[in-house]
Amino acid sequence: MDLCTLIDRNAAFAPDKPAIRFEGETLSYAALGQRIEQTARALNTGLGVNKGDRVAILSLNRPDYLVLLYACARIGAILVPLNWRLSVAEQLFILSNADAKVVVVEQAFAALLPPLAHRLPDIFVVGFDFAPPRGSTWGNLLDQGIGDGRNPHADLSCPLMIIYTSGTTGRPKGAVLRQEALLWNGVMSQHMHALTSEDHVLSVLPFFHVGGLNIQTTPALHHGATVTIHSRFAPDATLAAFERDRPTLTALVPTTIQALADHAEWSTTDLSSLKAVSTGSTIVAQHLIERVTARGVPVLQVYGSTETCPLAIYTRLGGDFSREGSTGLPGLCCEAIIIDDAGKELPPGAPGEIAVRGPNVFHEYWRDQQATREALRDGWYHTGDLGHRDADGYFWVRDRKKNLIISGGENIYPAEVERVLNEHPDVAECAVVGRPDPRWDEVPVAYVIKRAGARIEAEALTAHVQSQVARFKVPREFIFTKELPRTALGKIQHSILKELDARPSQQRGSS
Repeated sequence: MDLCTLIDRNAAFAPDKPAIRFEGETLSYAALGQRIEQTARALNTGLGVNKGDRVAILSLNRPDYLVLLYACARIGAILVPLNWRLSVAEQLFILSNADAKVVVVEQAFAALLPPLAHRLPDIFVVGFDFAPPRGSTWGNLLDQGIGDGRNPHADLSCPLMIIYTSGTTGRPKGAVLRQEALLWNGVMSQHMHALTSEDHVLSVLPFFHVGGLNIQTTPALHHGATVTIHSRFAPDATLAAFERDRPTLTALVPTTIQALADHAEWSTTDLSSLKAVSTGSTIVAQHLIERVTARGVPVLQVYGSTETCPLAIYTRLGGDFSREGSTGLPGLCCEAIIIDDAGKELPPGAPGEIAVRGPNVFHEYWRDQQATREALRDGWYHTGDLGHRDADGYFWVRDRKKNLIISGGENIYPAEVERVLNEHPDVAECAVVGRPDPRWDEVPVAYVIKRAGARIEAEALTAHVQSQVARFKVPREFIFTKELPRTALGKIQHSILKELDARPSQQRGSS
């Protein structure tokens, strides 16, 4: 059995049931199963993709994004979703690190192709909605498949996805999720949302994140429900879909909730079809939860990460919502504990690091044994997040991963931006921290020590960083300073910089 078997079974039980709706078109479960089979054949016999080979995708949300995922499951291949908000340089690093055999690209992101041809000419390019200069169109690829797309050696133990996360060392690392991780994650989503085949999920978060893909979207397909896909989040379109399409569930991050709640039509939009809204990715402000619950819609919180697929701790529909700020209980199919620095479990009430264990947890970091050993110890994933639990087992997240910045639902590790800044010839040293922001939750700012005699200005540093990383990672302000706070061993103290940054600008320095 592979993960695609769930689609086959739903197609057998209800072949005409709508599986995916997108831009006015509907794909039934029978049609979805047929397209997955056709895609698996095309990848295998047309492009020579076999078990363990990596297939990358750079696209907005669309039905064939999900088709490609399940086709990879069918042949035992591994899907590598590319974040379209990243810079071309970052995307090229991921494609190289993953050693991708094929990349499927939407025309909107064709800027990747010229440098790809120069740097990684052996990767075969497939254009979703255009004919690439070299490679094949998606339609032509599907016509090439022959025979049976099934691989008898593909099963739930096979790696299915490599999802790259921001790296603490300045380079992203790929979390490898097995097919079984998505299976058990789907079981927990069913438990969390009381999900049935009668549900209708509205998916607006990007599929390159486990949140957009796995909080509700893939679980809905596993349980025979209907999924309506938006190519990307837009407040107008989302509010209109609540009234027109009548979804029962949707997943949002705090910034998208804020955008909806601030919209002029928020108070008049009919939300009566929604039985819940799920949210997470960062600590969720109580005032945002209250703006949704005031409209009569329960808010379910979820704690997790790329490494947990993401469901690990959550509040359940119909559960106990009396504990303000709590992210809930450990999921139905996994364990979560609070540990000290030595890895020993702490009693209720004591603050410590959150650790998670279960079949939903990632298998390894791709080709990075050291990072894997640091994160996975005795079967427990050490999240690096701080929290506590009460005597009844309910969890509170106190702080996110050390130094991590979450801006608009996107993770930014300062080390990534610092690495690029330090490559500038006029930068002697630097440190990047997060600054609270009413719209994005946090934005990055940089403290910079210039090299002796340098006359670099903030505008030049902005252009330098923007050429190497995604726009959302570019510091909003550059603060030039003569020294940075350090520990006795010389390590920069980001926590002190964050405290300094909270002071009035005249006390921080000038940019």
